[in-house]
Amino acid sequence: MVMKQFYFFMFALSRKMYCALATLLITGLFSLALPAYADSVTASLDKNVVTENDIVQLTIRADFTNTGNGPDLTPLKKDFDIVSQSQSSQFSFNLGSNTAMSYWVISLMPKSVGTFTIPPIKIGQYASQPLTLTVKNAPELLDKNGNPPVMLKTQVSSDNPYLQQQVIFTMKLYTSVPLSNANISVPSNPDLIFEQLTDDQSEFKEINGTRYQVLTRKYLAFPQRSGQITIAPQTMQAMMQMGAGQRIVRIQSQPINLQVLPIPPSYTNDNWLPSEGVTINTKLEKPKDTVRVGDTVIWTINIDAKDALPEQIPQLTFNSTKAYKLYPEPATFSSQKNDNGIIGHQTIKIQVVPTQKGTIKLPDVSVTYWDTNKRIEKTVTQSTPELTVVPLPTSASATTNNGTQKPKALDNPLPPQSRSVAPISLTKLENDQANPSDDTPKPIHTQLVKEQNEVNWRLYGIIGLSILLTLLLLACLLLFWKKKKSKDDEANVPTLKEFAPLTSSDEKSAFESLIECCRQDNITELRSHLLEWARHRWGDEQIRSIEDIKRLAGSVTLTQLLMEAELMLYSNQATHQWQGNSLAEALEEYQTGQPKKTQASQLKTLYPNF
Repeated sequence: MVMKQFYFFMFALSRKMYCALATLLITGLFSLALPAYADSVTASLDKNVVTENDIVQLTIRADFTNTGNGPDLTPLKKDFDIVSQSQSSQFSFNLGSNTAMSYWVISLMPKSVGTFTIPPIKIGQYASQPLTLTVKNAPELLDKNGNPPVMLKTQVSSDNPYLQQQVIFTMKLYTSVPLSNANISVPSNPDLIFEQLTDDQSEFKEINGTRYQVLTRKYLAFPQRSGQITIAPQTMQAMMQMGAGQRIVRIQSQPINLQVLPIPPSYTNDNWLPSEGVTINTKLEKPKDTVRVGDTVIWTINIDAKDALPEQIPQLTFNSTKAYKLYPEPATFSSQKNDNGIIGHQTIKIQVVPTQKGTIKLPDVSVTYWDTNKRIEKTVTQSTPELTVVPLPTSASATTNNGTQKPKALDNPLPPQSRSVAPISLTKLENDQANPSDDTPKPIHTQLVKEQNEVNWRLYGIIGLSILLTLLLLACLLLFWKKKKSKDDEANVPTLKEFAPLTSSDEKSAFESLIECCRQDNITELRSHLLEWARHRWGDEQIRSIEDIKRLAGSVTLTQLLMEAELMLYSNQATHQWQGNSLAEALEEYQTGQPKKTQASQLKTLYPNF
């Protein structure tokens, strides 16, 4: 009996110990499993060593549900190009608990060779561990003939052009394998103005036994400063079809150095125009064969400059004389492009009004330019046909069809007649009376009819004169009302002093701020500094806009530079291309009255028609 109780006690004790041990074991397993499901971010690479232009996949895993906007990939853009990325989620259930994991797979392409550290990637408040990737030089791809499958070559028409001379920049892409998603860079340089010349041209060419498809793209480049200018290497990136699949290929061309020549000291003209040739055509459009005093004749001038933009052609001005008045219209610009470059075209139309009779000789049209082939200064001149002007016809003469004068009928009056002869106006009346039944004598009847006609015409004249005077009075009242209204409107226009008070203390400080703005090429603040200085110099009543500065300054150079700055400010070109040194020098010359003998002040900035 005692033994049975002992065995029962031992069995109960062992069962309790077994339960306690099992509970402890399960608790330990849970404690070991919990860290695996703690909130964390993990990153991994599919390979740690790659070759140039290969793609490596970065996998990021988040072991929590609230991932917000996903991983922050900004740190990767310094050394890698993000080709693509995808996202997926996974859910698991274990022992009554559930776990959510999110995955991001990012395809990266290294930008260069070397050893790179992939920095920690953050998702919310958690971040992954850093990784290391080694990028080696890729072996050069060659076909069976020993030729590369893709090549990119560049060349220029001249490596030592003059300032603002046309340079043709040519890019040629050679491909012997199919490409997809090709991306070719666009040439750019702050000291060069680029403009695409023609559409892309495609042809086939065989080189060392390999057949290439050649894509040719041409640009126009105009250097904006003298000295050495480097055109950076151009790049091309595409997906290349290989025998084993697709591969991203990235190639680049060699850099090109331009040695830009300055304006030659022997060039004497103020307007710098480098060109291979300039032609001028003029013509007169007459309203009729015979031109009289006061008629309007259209004088058209067409100027073509080879290898130059139309804005480079100097705008010509002509003055009126005692023999004629000139009314010019704004010049129009156009251009024509071909494989050899651009031809700038400028058309000027001037209305010519003769003021005296005789033969009128209009001024010759001359343009000076620098011949870029022979490297000498040339001047092309075109004369305008003479214009014969005849006087206006007098009141006592008329013109026949052949232009000769003939006397009017009033020059040969009728001979005097006797009193017994009836007036000419009554002759037909007396002949038309077939049945003279009136007992009144004919002379008395004729006199009554004449008096009645005179009374009627007098009445009509009085009525017409009254209507004319009434219309003139109404017109005078209308003009007076419009003039008064315009004065009231002008009085209501606020001045700059009212809504834009001056911020500088005197003209000197305002002028220094204006010069500093020009030196810094800050075209966005140019207008406010100009108005600030002008208001100090001429007063608030005289200055309302930039046009008032041009009018009051009276400087042709300053007016031209201000117009060019306004064109750049309101054009589609980027404002960082504007250079304000020329305007600053012109302002200093105007302020001090002492000219500066520099070539930069003679240079004319270009604004092409993009």
